[in-house]
Amino acid sequence: MSLGRVPCILVINGPNLNILSIREPSFYGFKTLEQIIDILINQVKKIGIQLQHFQSNCECKLIETIHSAIDRIDFIIINPAAFAHTSIALRDALIGVHIPFIEVHLSNVYSRESFRHSSYLSDKAEGIICGFGAMGYELALSAAVAYLKNQNN
Repeated sequence: MSLGRVPCILVINGPNLNILSIREPSFYGFKTLEQIIDILINQVKKIGIQLQHFQSNCECKLIETIHSAIDRIDFIIINPAAFAHTSIALRDALIGVHIPFIEVHLSNVYSRESFRHSSYLSDKAEGIICGFGAMGYELALSAAVAYLKNQNN
């Protein structure tokens, strides 16, 4: 974290998360992505950290967003959605920028189809949160803030 500026956390959301509350609410819940982001914005207002967010269904746009985070983002919270299980390019982008990140999934991927049990990102993440629905983002944000505070001590 650079001295002299407010720390910034970037929340990245992958494919189909723009239709939360509509798509399989039994797995993903009834909150919209906008509602989740609003909760996070309110959470960071209380602690003096900036929050940016981005969602795309396009792998290349997610990668470009990660690349553009260099020198301006201190931590990434990413819900790669299905790209967790398919995208080596997303993994390479996250490794390449040297920004710590937490992987979040709304559903418990380990209680679902076997192809969801592996992620190309998990072994490089600071941590993984899955199965807690929208609250997983709040948990990830708390963990990211704690990580950043520990880096400054």
